[in-house]
Amino acid sequence: MLKKIYKEIKKYDTIVIARHIGVDPDAMASQLALKESILLTFPKKHVLAVGSGGAKFSYLGVLDKLEDIDFSKAMLIIVDTPDQKRVDCPSIDLFSYKIKIDHHPFVEKFCDLEFIQETKSSACQLILELLYKTKLKRNQSIIEKLFIGLVSDTNRFLFNSDRTVFSLISKLLGEYPLDLPSLYQQLYMRPLNEVHLQGYIEQNLKITEHGVGYIILTSDVISKFSADVGSAGNMVNNFNYIDEVLVWLLISEDRKNEVIKINIRSRGPVINTVAEKYHGGGHKFASGARVTTLEEAEFLVHDLDRVCKEYIKEMESKVK
Repeated sequence: MLKKIYKEIKKYDTIVIARHIGVDPDAMASQLALKESILLTFPKKHVLAVGSGGAKFSYLGVLDKLEDIDFSKAMLIIVDTPDQKRVDCPSIDLFSYKIKIDHHPFVEKFCDLEFIQETKSSACQLILELLYKTKLKRNQSIIEKLFIGLVSDTNRFLFNSDRTVFSLISKLLGEYPLDLPSLYQQLYMRPLNEVHLQGYIEQNLKITEHGVGYIILTSDVISKFSADVGSAGNMVNNFNYIDEVLVWLLISEDRKNEVIKINIRSRGPVINTVAEKYHGGGHKFASGARVTTLEEAEFLVHDLDRVCKEYIKEMESKVK
């Protein structure tokens, strides 16, 4: 499959690389690293990495605007996105050929060629394997981006990290002089106002009867701490180890775009099926959703509480 992807890349002079709405380091790093690799291998190709909301992760690079191109002669590569509605790129049906490279559970087929490996840790891991198993070139900059994305999506190798991940990282460290402290600093450094916002979340987190921890961050609260919706949502990864909580989520109001963004994590109950009901999806234990009203968000919390209740009963029956 990876060699087939490489053959298709060779065919097209114009290639656009997209990913999901609500950018995160894995999505942005994988698309920018793939763009850089294609251009390093085929300097005459016209390659764009597109999408919105990349300013927070500017240390990874700069995204492109979708210029006036002849879609009928261009190829679209979509990374880290399981369903069409979440692709951050307009007019995807106009492209001559589409490839999906993704590590989420299958939701729907919407590309000509789909490479889906849901057991893999990240989209960056898939791009790394593509680079190592084809003639696509790599350099220090490309590897640094992919390392950052992989570290981010595994939360420093706490999640989805099997021997293949560590074997791959060992290989990278053997070939490239990665400055790990510097790379981690780029990924995890944050301003004091976000630390204060995290403190507010800790003080105001609500917990349901069956272990769902959640908080509603209105636009006014987010503005009070001079933060943004993306920064607020990403803090969901800071609450992994609360003994009384099985599932936790941050509900962030984005008044400007008239949407409420929800980041969800789990320590056991499967949550992606619930997220799919609310215009989202993702992994079994890490998902996201988008709704338009706070009432919908409360319904989602209720559904997650039901899932936790069923999970607790299942665990108790196994003990018996």
